[in-house]
Amino acid sequence: MSGARRSALATLRGQIERIEMAEAAHHRDRVALGHSEADSALQGGLARAAIHEVFCEGRQGAAATGFITGLAGRVTARRPLLWVRQDFSEVETGALSMSGLAELGLDPRRVVMVRAADVESALRTSADALACDALGAVVLELWGETRQFDLVASRKLTLAAQASGVTGLLLRMAAQPLPSTAETRWMLRAAHSPPGSASMPAAPWSAWGAPRFDAELLRNRHGPCGRWIMEWKCDECLFSEPSAYPQPMAAAPAHRPDQAVLQRRAG
Repeated sequence: MSGARRSALATLRGQIERIEMAEAAHHRDRVALGHSEADSALQGGLARAAIHEVFCEGRQGAAATGFITGLAGRVTARRPLLWVRQDFSEVETGALSMSGLAELGLDPRRVVMVRAADVESALRTSADALACDALGAVVLELWGETRQFDLVASRKLTLAAQASGVTGLLLRMAAQPLPSTAETRWMLRAAHSPPGSASMPAAPWSAWGAPRFDAELLRNRHGPCGRWIMEWKCDECLFSEPSAYPQPMAAAPAHRPDQAVLQRRAG
């Protein structure tokens, strides 16, 4: 066997070993989301050091942003979060609200925002960020169909995440899923939030309930897929099954005539 062939074979064996080690690491390092059925499908929780995709229709952008904020809150483990946004995404959906992130339980002081002029810049920035093991997670937000984000670009992000242990979260609005190396792929829709409690004031803005998401797991490399209503607990910073909120029974109207009186009148 020639030296060139031995070198190529050794390189190939090294690549296979790294892939197998990464697969084993996926099973060891997972973070529970808090929703029992989703965690069961994910074999214990969301895998760190991997890429996860969240898709939504353009009009569901707010719901998908809230959901991916929750995922980021679970996987960052109090380390900094880098959020890379394509400029066009901000034109379509507006700027992210730091107070809104705080309401969802994410500390804005640990969030670093990066605005990229185009898709190529966003991909380069995200790949470099995923190689930095000081970060807890990297969110890459892209709007619409992008030919630049192909299987090669997806694999580059996956390799960077596996090497550093940083989790990558891709937020894809108004885009159709394409082949990728992502560990999981989600489709997000807004779900009806529960009503506020009876002790809350009557002001409409104070009667909002906990955020709820209609989350469909379209792809899961290590388990089954599924679809669940997931409620986000802002104070605990975790997802859960929808809470049961008892509704008060309506009192009988005071002006309703007595049936016996009606019968005597009819007779």
